[in-house]
Amino acid sequence: MKIEEETKTVSETLEVDMGDFDTPNRRVMSAAASATKRAFDVLCSLLGLIVCSPAFLIVYILIKKEDGGPVIFRQERIGYGGRPFTLYKFRSMTVTSEADGRPALCQKNDKRLTRIGRFLREHHLDELPQLWNVLKGEMSFVGYRPERKFFVDKIKAIDPDYELLYQIRPGLFSSATLYNGYTDTMEKMLERLRMDLDYLYNRSLWLDVKIIFQTVYSILSGKKF
Repeated sequence: MKIEEETKTVSETLEVDMGDFDTPNRRVMSAAASATKRAFDVLCSLLGLIVCSPAFLIVYILIKKEDGGPVIFRQERIGYGGRPFTLYKFRSMTVTSEADGRPALCQKNDKRLTRIGRFLREHHLDELPQLWNVLKGEMSFVGYRPERKFFVDKIKAIDPDYELLYQIRPGLFSSATLYNGYTDTMEKMLERLRMDLDYLYNRSLWLDVKIIFQTVYSILSGKKF
């Protein structure tokens, strides 16, 4: 599918009535389910930070030993309510990866990746610091993957339905990442949007559990996505 041929919004492609999602405060989940989801996020992110603390120390040492640069990478993303927040990751690229100031997507076999960073990214270990984002309430364990404003604007220029995602917190896990992988083209971004809106329309606690289980299983089994 070529971008210039994209004439329908995702909601039209899905053939579902998205009219119920017109207001940012509209929820598909019940209040009880939403509270349960948030309680799960808080408890599991706190537990994850404690359990993974040895891994944090090991990664810190490896990154510092490789090039001496900063260990934590901070980047502004657009999240719940369309508001910006700071996303945290272990740095996987060289410190000069975007020295020209122009946002660029990570490509397959990207030469900007460090040796340690490539390993971290392949096994999704670079995402571990986002447990802090989940604990703070800026993210959830399951949701859409947050993007930078530069790329959000490009997506919205083609399909304004992207704004429907602002009703929920972005997630550490998503079915779009599991099945669509890292997005390095606009076509993949639009496919990710279609899958994210499908999640928005069908979300439930059971679906969250299913996505978490499938993602953890895929990572532990060595699947690259």
